[in-house]
Amino acid sequence: MSASGTEARPSLEDVSDVAFRVCFTLIFIVAGLGHFFRMDLMLERLEASPFYELIVAYGSPVLMMQASGAALVCGGVALLLGYRTRLASLLLMATLVPITAGIHFAPDHTGPLLKNVALFGGLIHFAVRGPGAYSLEP
Repeated sequence: MSASGTEARPSLEDVSDVAFRVCFTLIFIVAGLGHFFRMDLMLERLEASPFYELIVAYGSPVLMMQASGAALVCGGVALLLGYRTRLASLLLMATLVPITAGIHFAPDHTGPLLKNVALFGGLIHFAVRGPGAYSLEP
């Protein structure tokens, strides 16, 4: 209830905060799940990378796929709920950078590269501004 005795309605800004979080985080959650449920396809993409030999020098591709999948899902869900938003954004940034560098710095990957640049910009937004309205931020 507001001071005038009427029920307060959410502002468009509050609704847009939630809509932005929902729309933005779906790509991380779906991609992260793909790292588990479509791992064969993801590993094929990794093997096609011009940087494959460098990537496997750092460790097992399967283990890296599982770790990045877990980070994408956990970070995406946390960001979706607005829980520890800044930390979730940093986790997703730390996951997105090596994926982008290892897979999308290739001649035929301009679209995915620019998509990841845009995602990085959104993560900067959340890292700096926090979750906005209707979040579980402590």
